[in-house]
Amino acid sequence: MSTAVEMEQLTSGASNRIIPILKTLRIPLIVIQSMILYLLLLLFPRRRHSQTVVAAVDAAASAPQSPAKTARRRSVWRREEEDTLRRRALAEGLDMGFENGDGEIRCCWSTSIFFGVRRNALFCRSWFPATGELRGILIIMHGLNEHSGRYSQFAKQLTSSNFGVYAMDWIGHGGSDGLHGYVPSLDHVVADTGAFLEKIKSENPGVPCFLFGHSTGGAVVLKAASHPRIGEMLEGIVLTSPALRVKPAHPIVGAIAPLFSLVAPKLQFKGANKKGIPVSRDPAALLAKYSDPLVYTGPIRVRTGHEILRISSYLMQNLKSVTVPFFVLHGTADKVTDPLASQDLYNEAASKFKDIKLYDGFLHDLLFEPECEEIGQDIIDWMEKRLVTRAENINCLW
Repeated sequence: MSTAVEMEQLTSGASNRIIPILKTLRIPLIVIQSMILYLLLLLFPRRRHSQTVVAAVDAAASAPQSPAKTARRRSVWRREEEDTLRRRALAEGLDMGFENGDGEIRCCWSTSIFFGVRRNALFCRSWFPATGELRGILIIMHGLNEHSGRYSQFAKQLTSSNFGVYAMDWIGHGGSDGLHGYVPSLDHVVADTGAFLEKIKSENPGVPCFLFGHSTGGAVVLKAASHPRIGEMLEGIVLTSPALRVKPAHPIVGAIAPLFSLVAPKLQFKGANKKGIPVSRDPAALLAKYSDPLVYTGPIRVRTGHEILRISSYLMQNLKSVTVPFFVLHGTADKVTDPLASQDLYNEAASKFKDIKLYDGFLHDLLFEPECEEIGQDIIDWMEKRLVTRAENINCLW
């Protein structure tokens, strides 16, 4: 079988559109429940909408459960727990070290567990230059459906330039707790990012820190860094292909997505991404991604899709309030996220120190394109430029 044929069968794992939900709803009960809740939204005053929906969902959740349903719930929980342990073992088993041709260690690496704001166990990695010299730290937040281990080559490039690297798997990703590929709240991921940064700053006092986010991870990083307390701890952020201006396939999908995310949050869009959207021009990179058992390739879930729509909408409405120094990178041929939205971020943000680079003809996964070394160097150059500016500002104070 040719490589081209193999690639066609692979799913992209992420999309800039939400497949119409109504085509996937085959259980009449879900439709009936949703219509009832929708009528409640129409009948009650606007200020009470959220309380009404939450109360209805809580009432359904607290209703007496039959022994059979309770057993099914326990069985589902047990399978999810077993899958989490399996993924964590796989994540632990990945070799993230680097040696040169003489067998000399080029960096020191380790793994750890960080407990997030909701006490979920989140799998983390770190890489540091073997020399011990440290110019700064870059904290990596991966994109939807992938994991921190995919960034080992980028970490190698960073440590070679004397930058330390940390990375954290979101909930439901890589070796972290949660149903694989399911994100109950991106606000929780944002909060986890801030808490992780605080921990790193406390362990590395005085070391300049940067946040990096890819795709939906870019949206998470941008929202986290917009919080004054988090922004003050950062020298800047780097965004590759950030998930901005994400839109549903049809307006009605956006209108009912909040409802279905409450009623059936884990429901999957069965028709989503059957053929996949190309994310790299490198066939080897695509094969490596979609043969990786820690990369989620199943259909996107209702709550996860709604969360992406929600954070994207929030960010687009608040571009002018962005003040953190940033560098945004995007491929002009990206079909997953919108490069024009990255241009809007650059044009509208109030940040005094900001840069943008659009790569002509490049696709979504910039750090897995054939030119990944060049792109990685662009990021390193930007951080070095930012550190020079920081040093100049400190000298001015003296």
